[in-house]
Amino acid sequence: MSMLRVKVKIRCKHCGEKFVLKGKKEKGKIETGFRQCICSNEHDFEIETDD
Repeated sequence: MSMLRVKVKIRCKHCGEKFVLKGKKEKGKIETGFRQCICSNEHDFEIETDD
């Protein structure tokens, strides 16, 4: 299975900040390099992809 480029929309559930990133989808996992929001939230996000 080859690696796909996908558009990833991330919204912080703490402060509402939105991020749109390009990610790599491989074996059902998506990697964007995103680690935390500007409000220091590291775990509580809504994540949506455009495959």
